Amino acid sequence: MAIRVLVVDDSSFFRRRLTEIIAADPEMIVAGTANNGREAIEKAAELKPDVITMDVEMPVMDGIQAVREILKVQRTPILMFSSLTHNGAKATLDALEAGATDFLPKKFEDIARDKADAIDLLRQRIKAVAKRRVAPKMPSASVSAPAPAPASAPRTVPAPIARTPASRAELLSTVERLDTAENHDRPFKVSGKSYRLVAIGTSTGGPVALQTIITALPANFPLPVLLVQHMPAAFTGAFAARLNTLAKIEVKEAADGDVLRPGVAYLAPGGKQMLLEGSDAHCKIRIKEDDSPRITFKPSVDITFGSAAKVFQDKVLAIVLTGMGSDGRDGARLLKQFGSKIWAQDEASSVVYGMPQAVTAAGLTDVEVSLVDVASKMQAEVGHG
Repeated sequence: MAIRVLVVDDSSFFRRRLTEIIAADPEMIVAGTANNGREAIEKAAELKPDVITMDVEMPVMDGIQAVREILKVQRTPILMFSSLTHNGAKATLDALEAGATDFLPKKFEDIARDKADAIDLLRQRIKAVAKRRVAPKMPSASVSAPAPAPASAPRTVPAPIARTPASRAELLSTVERLDTAENHDRPFKVSGKSYRLVAIGTSTGGPVALQTIITALPANFPLPVLLVQHMPAAFTGAFAARLNTLAKIEVKEAADGDVLRPGVAYLAPGGKQMLLEGSDAHCKIRIKEDDSPRITFKPSVDITFGSAAKVFQDKVLAIVLTGMGSDGRDGARLLKQFGSKIWAQDEASSVVYGMPQAVTAAGLTDVEVSLVDVASKMQAEVGHG
């Protein structure tokens, strides 16, 4: 059955262009269009689309408020389109906090260098978010982040099963099942390894996942944390600042020459690569421009993980979270060869089970873990439980 898409934008040109792109794919159809947030709410209720594409800035009602209102009554994945500006970044993060699933730049040339690649990526992203209902919202910026839910023990990873990702109802059911007394009787078994670094990589669904984890860490978390999120350059500064206001640990956009410090999370800047140099006792961040056509993502999880492997060898806890594609798999392989541990987010709690699945399918995952468990298990694993 074709994926039914509701296109919402106040620009008739953009609505028409997006409609043409979607309609040209035999796996998708445009169920309807709307030119403002109020009309989007009405059309969403009437048409019950599988995915909604939503502009951020619109008359009558903006995209952020429309997301809030739509998600009160139906859990439809919403893909935001925004400008690559500081205000656009803030508004997009507000939309993600309101419950939007993912975002893309409104200018196609900002998505990929080649127009055809940009169109293909857009179609892939719509299909990816259509496969599951909406994930839990970000912890609100106006209140303290809640403590992580009681966690079950991560399980040894079985062979990957090809199936449709769980719905939100299935996710909540899974979390409830894992939180039973029976599971609490099985304590988490730490590996006993010594760590000097935590490195986390993610893409689609990552802002919510990272905020869930980082806001649950204590102020005295004993290790530096590297964060690699596929995100445009205009967004990473705003995202780091938002995390810093919510988290107990310090969060900053990584800068060239930063010395890694315990209890600080460093977010890789968009459009560049984050590498490490030095020794595990005194390590600096290097931010590099990267014009290589072979590297799709800037920042790339593979590059940061690979660099971490060379400096820290077996002393890294690397975690691959929700995201499209396979970025992180090759870097995880190098870390694994040096003796570091690799965790992957489970399918049930992933918005898009692509990157974690790639790592698991390659036989690299030591532990598969639900998003609600990551922060508490991190603390236990690194000796701060």
